[in-house]
Amino acid sequence: MAYVFRRWRVLLVLNVLTVAGFITFWAKCNTRSSVPTAAGPEAAADGRRAPGNGTSLGPGISHEVLLKRLSSLEDVVYRQLNGLSKSLGLIEGFGGRGKGGLPATLAPAEESDAKYLWEKYGYNAYLSERISLDRNIPDFRPAKCRKANFPRDLPQISLIFIFINEALSVILRSVHSAVNHTPAHLLKEIILVDDNSDDEQLKAPLEEYVNKRYPGLVKIVRNQKREGLIRARLEGWKVATGEVTGFFDAHVEFTPSWAEPVLARIKEDHTRIILPSIDNIKHDTFELERYENSGHGYNWELWCMYINPPKQWWDEGDTSAPIRTPAMIGCSFVANRNYFGELGLLDSGMDVYGGENIELGIRVSVSPSFLLFQLSVPCGLEWSSGLSRGPADE
Repeated sequence: MAYVFRRWRVLLVLNVLTVAGFITFWAKCNTRSSVPTAAGPEAAADGRRAPGNGTSLGPGISHEVLLKRLSSLEDVVYRQLNGLSKSLGLIEGFGGRGKGGLPATLAPAEESDAKYLWEKYGYNAYLSERISLDRNIPDFRPAKCRKANFPRDLPQISLIFIFINEALSVILRSVHSAVNHTPAHLLKEIILVDDNSDDEQLKAPLEEYVNKRYPGLVKIVRNQKREGLIRARLEGWKVATGEVTGFFDAHVEFTPSWAEPVLARIKEDHTRIILPSIDNIKHDTFELERYENSGHGYNWELWCMYINPPKQWWDEGDTSAPIRTPAMIGCSFVANRNYFGELGLLDSGMDVYGGENIELGIRVSVSPSFLLFQLSVPCGLEWSSGLSRGPADE
């Protein structure tokens, strides 16, 4: 009850601030229009002040000034929200270290301070805290992808992130990236599944941040005991309400317009399993490293591996076309929620990663939908951190 009351109180405060802001905004907009307009020296003689904002005379207000004032209001709200990340020692905005996907570095004096977090997380978490949650990243999609048009009425997606004792900055950068680069009308919700972490930063600090920064959009599911990667994903699926579900590790960054080509494929046929094309985020510098388009297969030991796209794909000469692939790397895949359930989900008896890489491919291959296959979609590009040292798409 305390959590529900706190959440409603936060929502109430935000709504009050929003209403107050718009009332102030409209009051300022109407100030000039409430003054009768007049031309010539007679108006000045009446003591009426001529407009000084550069707009034309008349009861209305120019479109440019309106947009400028709305932008100013947005900046005020952003500065208030930006204070939330500062309280956690994190950074927002599109600049700073690592912008554009370039390698970020530490000053010599910072190197010794970074060792503890490096040993704790297995990657440069100290550096991650000094990289903006909103940093811009390069768009390495094929040129044809940037020119493609997609329908607006695509199905909504629930994004499910799985983590256990992940660095808070890495989780929040995944969330920020998803919100920043997924069209609002397509993003149903973000579900964070905590597989029984014991890191205190991932408890109250995480909850308070997402509830204030993204009220109503981000949900947190907490397992009462460690379930393992596969069952944690299934817990996220259970609470998802979007028509489509996307499963990701909690150390990813998304390219703008990543979602539309993925959702368009599923809208065409809901029995498709889609694997966004994935590049790499280096674990030491957070530099973005491009991977060439590929499919996924597996060897006799059932280890998933990158494979060259089939000859037919190369012969067609369209690098933006989806790639048929018999397997997947399980840290990134998207499926129609109900169809995923009809397939039998993932085997809940699996405790760690690895088996799901081929399991879903086998399930699809023996189902009537096999001819519609799994697709690796180059236009749906996403970056996945090298924290797990083998991230990829399906």
